[in-house]
Amino acid sequence: MAWEVTRTVRVRLGVPDDRKSDLHATNDKFQYCANRTADWAWRYPEEDCVTSKSDAEDAIYDDLREETDSLHANLVQKAIKRATDDIDNCVDRLADGENTSKPHYNTFSIVYDKRAATYYRDKVSLATVNGRVECEYDLPDDPDGTPHGEYLLNDDYEFATSTVHYDSEADEFYLHAVMERELDVERPEKAEHSNVLGVDCNVDDHIAVTSTGAFVGNADYLNHQRREFEKRRASLQQTGTRSAHLTFQWIGDRFGRWSEDYLHRCSNEIVTEAKRHGCTHISFEDLEQIRERISDEKKFQQWAFRELQEQTEHKAELAGIVVETVDPSYTSQQCSKCGCTLEENRTGQHFACLDCSYIANADYNAAKNVARKLALKLQRGQKSPAGGAFCQYALKSGMMTVNATDVASDTPVSAERESTDKPTASAVGS
Repeated sequence: MAWEVTRTVRVRLGVPDDRKSDLHATNDKFQYCANRTADWAWRYPEEDCVTSKSDAEDAIYDDLREETDSLHANLVQKAIKRATDDIDNCVDRLADGENTSKPHYNTFSIVYDKRAATYYRDKVSLATVNGRVECEYDLPDDPDGTPHGEYLLNDDYEFATSTVHYDSEADEFYLHAVMERELDVERPEKAEHSNVLGVDCNVDDHIAVTSTGAFVGNADYLNHQRREFEKRRASLQQTGTRSAHLTFQWIGDRFGRWSEDYLHRCSNEIVTEAKRHGCTHISFEDLEQIRERISDEKKFQQWAFRELQEQTEHKAELAGIVVETVDPSYTSQQCSKCGCTLEENRTGQHFACLDCSYIANADYNAAKNVARKLALKLQRGQKSPAGGAFCQYALKSGMMTVNATDVASDTPVSAERESTDKPTASAVGS
């Protein structure tokens, strides 16, 4: 079956000096339209906000076209859509009890689709308030192995709706080119064909542990590298010389590249583990729901979790594997064997169930719970009166099936041996 894959590539644009003002003027009118739409659609708390693009267009499109007569009609529509989409997200947050406010737009960001832009492999033609401007891409001399070579210059990928941004410090314009491709891959269509790999992410010890017993990366090593980076950065800031400032910028970029590459290797291991066990799904904890459990001192780990999940999703997509998230509640405290949920079950990296005496590495136990939650979610989604066919999740040895909401009723396809030892040690960062 066809499966659409989307990638975003950031490429610097060669905008002629005498046309930069045209892009700035275009952005001003684009943001004006977005703010006017937000002002009209935001009705909270007196009444319901308007989240329908068509309703907003019916009400204010003609006025916006008149007020911004030189702005391309499609850009007016895109500004309206941006505002209504953002308000829709705000409504969802309000429904979840979160604080939010009316969106306001004051940065440089213009949305272009193929009606307002013509995309080529080496340049783009953009509609502005003063006609079109043609901008060449600033591509690397050797694009092989870069996102530019893999997606932007790859004829298998087509351009989709993209955005133009501006870096005021560097006085540079960038195209965030969205590239799409259809892959003919096997993707699970029914829950009975599903096999889930659970992944538990950690701020200490290993970065990730899977339900199959793979221990991936080294969170302590990643944290150590970050602390050393921050020490050196603080020292350079105190020095205050121009040389120190330049070194400060250099090591900042260097650490960012290093940490992203490190997480790339970790995400590769997770996807390889999923493929090795024939998994159709990879299950992570919902990052939005674990945000409250991460202290301000550990925002870096929150970034690392999100980066690892996003990179895993990108790689898994190309292999036909679906990445989904589950509610993280009690995954660390629940016994993956009998379902007993007690805070006292876990002590550091040691899990010992007070009910059934099951003993395992705590993160491995949590990873199995993360896998089980998605398997149950998929199983419950079946429409047959009997509740659908069994769904599986992958373990160190064999699979487990779920056929009910109660963890204790799960039945093994093949037994697995448990121990407190770490089943598999990852080489990344060791």
